[in-house]
Amino acid sequence: MQVASKLAYALLVLFGLTIAFTACKNDDQPAPVLGITSFSPTTAPINGTVTITGTQFNATPASNTVTFGSAVADIISASTTQLVVRVPAGAQNGAISVATGSQKVASSQTFSIGTRAVITKTGSVTANETWTADNVYLIAGFLYVRSGVTLTIQPGTIIKGGTKDLDPTGALKGGTLIIEAGAKIDARGTATNPIVFTSNKPAGQRGYGDWGGVVLIGKAPTNQPGATAFEGGISGTTGTYSDVNDNSGTLQYVRIEFPGIALLAGSEINGLTMYGVGAGTTIDHIQVSYSGDDSYEWFGGTVNLKNIIALRGFDDDWDTDWGYSGKVQYGVALRDPNVADQSASNGFESDNFAGTGLPATGPNAGLPLTSPVFANMSNFVFSGTPSSAVTAGGSGAYQSGMHLRRNTNISIFNSMLAGYPEGLRLDNGATTATGTSANLAAGTLQLRGIVLANDEIPSSTTVVRGANGLTTADAIAFFNTTAYANKVIPSSEVATLLLNSANFNLTAPNFLPQTGSPLLTGAVWDGKGADAFFTKETFRGAFGTVNWTQGWANWDPQNTNYN
Repeated sequence: MQVASKLAYALLVLFGLTIAFTACKNDDQPAPVLGITSFSPTTAPINGTVTITGTQFNATPASNTVTFGSAVADIISASTTQLVVRVPAGAQNGAISVATGSQKVASSQTFSIGTRAVITKTGSVTANETWTADNVYLIAGFLYVRSGVTLTIQPGTIIKGGTKDLDPTGALKGGTLIIEAGAKIDARGTATNPIVFTSNKPAGQRGYGDWGGVVLIGKAPTNQPGATAFEGGISGTTGTYSDVNDNSGTLQYVRIEFPGIALLAGSEINGLTMYGVGAGTTIDHIQVSYSGDDSYEWFGGTVNLKNIIALRGFDDDWDTDWGYSGKVQYGVALRDPNVADQSASNGFESDNFAGTGLPATGPNAGLPLTSPVFANMSNFVFSGTPSSAVTAGGSGAYQSGMHLRRNTNISIFNSMLAGYPEGLRLDNGATTATGTSANLAAGTLQLRGIVLANDEIPSSTTVVRGANGLTTADAIAFFNTTAYANKVIPSSEVATLLLNSANFNLTAPNFLPQTGSPLLTGAVWDGKGADAFFTKETFRGAFGTVNWTQGWANWDPQNTNYN
C-alpha cells in the first residue's frame, strides 16, 4: 500500500511537470522587426541616391524617417523591403538610421560622404563654362547653351538628366542639353574615362525616356524652309543656313543613357539629335542606350561620325531626314527583341520629305536631298525566328532593317542587318517623279556589299520588297544586281556566317566574327564608298578583328552606380 502511494505520487509529480513544460513551450515565431540588411552605395555625395534594403519598412514614403547622422533624407520611393533616398545636406559620416512609428534601427555598415557635389543646371548657359569630373551635374528642364558660348566637359564627368517632375518651369520637360546654333560643346572623354549622360534615377529603376537627351543645332544646310519648328518643344526655329563646315564642337567617348522623350504627338527628342550640324563638328565613339525614341536622328546637316553604338533603343536606330548628307562609318545596334515602337521599329529609316510632296518652295526648301553615306554598320535584333508581332515590352513591332522612302538618296556600304522581319523596304513615297525610284534609276542611291541575314518571318520569304509605287520585283532586281555584291542569308544558313556566340548577349555582347567568317572579306568600295573619309576595310559589318567598343562602352547601365 505504501509503495502504491509513492508510485501514485511520482506519477502526479511527473504529470504536473509535463503540464508546466507544455505551458512554458512557445512555438510562435517572433514578429518581424524593423531592420537594415544593407545599403548601396556606401559612399555618395550630397544629393546622391542611396538604396537601403531591409525588413518592415513602410511602403508609404512619408511614414519612414531616414537620417544620416542628424540630417533627415528625402525618400524617393519606398516598399516594405527597400527605400531609395537622397543624401541630405548636412549628412554626416557614420550609420544610417531608419524609423517607422515607434521602431528605430541603425545600420551596421558605415556610410561616408562622397567628394562629388551635385550641381543643378537650369535655364541657359550664357558664358563659357567648364563642367568638372569632381562634380555630378543635374540638368533640370531644358538647358540651352546660347550662341557664342562654349560648354566644356572634362573626361569622366557624370551628367544626369532630370525627370519631367524636376522641370523648374512646371512645363514637365525632361532634362535636355541643347547646344544652339553658334554655340559649341567640347566634351572629350577618353577610352578609359568616358563622359556619361544618364538618368537621375537610381540603379535598377531607370527606364526609357527618363530624360530628354543631347541636341546639337548647327548652321549647315537643311531642306526645310526657314522658321521651321524643331521637334520636341525646343524653342526657336531653323534658319536658312549654308555653312557646310559649321562647327558645333566635339563629342568623343560619350555615353547617353535612358534618354528620348515624347513631349508632343509625333514630336520627340532622341538620344542624340542633330539639326543642321556641320562637317566641322567632331563626333566619334558615342553610345546611346535605352533611348525612348530614335537612338540617333539627323535633321539635315553635313556632320560625319565614326564608331557609334545604339543599345536597346525603342524606335529606329539610325534615322535620317531634312537633307542630311554626311558620312558615317562603324556603327553597331543591338536591340532587345521584346521592345519596339508603335510606329514599327527599323534599323535605318531614311526620309527626304514627309508629306505628299516636297516642302514648300523658298530658301532651303526641298534641297539638298537626304543623301548620307553609311559604311560598316551592323544591326542585330532576333537571334532566333524574327517576329513582326507587337512586342512584350514595347508598344509596337519590328519592321525593316532598312526602310528607305520619300525621295531619300541614302547610300549604305558593307553592312549587315540580322533578324528583322524584312531586310529592305524600298518605298517610293508619294510621287514617282520625285520618289525613291528616281534615285535608283539615277544610280545615286547605292547599296553595295550588304548582307541581310535571318530577315524573314515564317509567313513570308520576301526579304526585299517595294512599296508605294515601287514594285517588289524592281526592288529585288536592284538589290540583286551582281556588281553590287549584296547577299541574302536565310535563317537556315546563318550559321555559315560564323557569328560570335555572344553576338546577341544583351548585357555582355561580343561582335567579333569568328576566324574564317565570310563577313571578314568581300567589302565593296566603289561609287560613293570611294570617298576618302572611309577607311577601306576588307570586312562587312562593323567589326573585323578589333573590338572598338572595349573599355568605354557600358552594356548594363541599368545596374551601374553613377554617384
